[in-house]
Amino acid sequence: MPYGIPRRRLLLGAAALGAVGGCSAGASDGVGADGRVTVELWHGQADTARKALESLVAEFNRTHPSIRVDAGGGGVIADAMLQKVTAALAAGSYPDIAFIFGSDLASIARSPRVVDLTAEMREGPTPWSSFWKPVRDAVTVNGRVRAAPALLDSLAVVYNRKLFREAGVPFPRDGWSWGEFADTARQLTDAGRGVFGTGWPGAGDEDTVWRLWPMVWDLGGEVVAQDGKHIGFADQGAEALETVARLVRDKSVYVDTTAGGEQMYQVFLGGRMAMVATGPWQLPDIIGADIDYGVVPLPTYSGRPVTISGPDTWTVFDNGSARSRAAVEFVRWMARPGQDVRWDIRAGSLPLTTATGSRAEWRRHSARTTGLDVFTDALRSARVRPVHAAYPQISQALGEAIVSVLLGQDSPAHAVRRCADKADAALRIPR
Repeated sequence: MPYGIPRRRLLLGAAALGAVGGCSAGASDGVGADGRVTVELWHGQADTARKALESLVAEFNRTHPSIRVDAGGGGVIADAMLQKVTAALAAGSYPDIAFIFGSDLASIARSPRVVDLTAEMREGPTPWSSFWKPVRDAVTVNGRVRAAPALLDSLAVVYNRKLFREAGVPFPRDGWSWGEFADTARQLTDAGRGVFGTGWPGAGDEDTVWRLWPMVWDLGGEVVAQDGKHIGFADQGAEALETVARLVRDKSVYVDTTAGGEQMYQVFLGGRMAMVATGPWQLPDIIGADIDYGVVPLPTYSGRPVTISGPDTWTVFDNGSARSRAAVEFVRWMARPGQDVRWDIRAGSLPLTTATGSRAEWRRHSARTTGLDVFTDALRSARVRPVHAAYPQISQALGEAIVSVLLGQDSPAHAVRRCADKADAALRIPR
């Protein structure tokens, strides 16, 4: 995962993949004259994560003399990978492996060029049951494993201890409520000093949306109703947005209308925001800014812990049997605890498996990184967004609703009704 680069974006619409089914597989099976198979990897990583991945690829190539992974990267950052891969599939010239956001998998997996990894992952060297449940859920589409897990995270609240001390407000604790969160944000807001209690991305993108799902789930809602034709959060979404509206009324929330929420994070790193809901990928920047911080689980309505996880994937594409087998060998190798732990530590991710989390390297890293254990423990109650082809339309509609509330342009109830009209129409489209 690239530090400082937002990881979640809306999916392309189903029409964007409409031409994929008729495209041809790669022309070459990738086997050289010496019998070595070359695998093309598009990863989209930057900075520290790119260096970590390149180091692991070099080790794989040394220890697997019959395979060469070419980690050229794809020429785009991870945010643009879906568009790049979609165009490549349409052109009939695509990589063997690509880093695909988990929320994009249902859309890209509609292509017949995506390799089904059910047997390879469930019967692979890393026991399937050792992967965290959010990982298993995120790579499974209609009961089939359509990708290998790449990165794992969870949401929690990071807070600035200094601002809490200056305001005389007690630090938040496990089990706190969303009402207490709103009260705390109001108490920590100081307009004269330009200090906000909290922040929320307000561009209407997936970074805006995915923060609301834990609130919806906690209230008993679902993204998609059981009948599959309607949203499952008509009431719960309105109630969750009432909490957002309260933050707006109290003028305690910094609304970042730029894509990716980077300004919001800069406000926190500059010591002018008391609390921010974020993931472990942000900790290196927070530590680098010398913020005296703490981490606490997300608040709840019910008293039951719940958070969201956004696992990302290594998706394998069919360029012939030899290249596909070699690509599968690489992604399974990356998921083994010995490699996973190094990738997680350097890329700002969480362990993909409980076995990785038990390794001495991870325990040492967690012990010296304040709050990292909170993110890891949160995986026990984490859920993932449904791997559903209509999710992009649902997310877009909800994003618009959230922004309208954040900007004080609409009531929560009316915003969710408008969201439901658009999302329900998308769900009724045969797929």
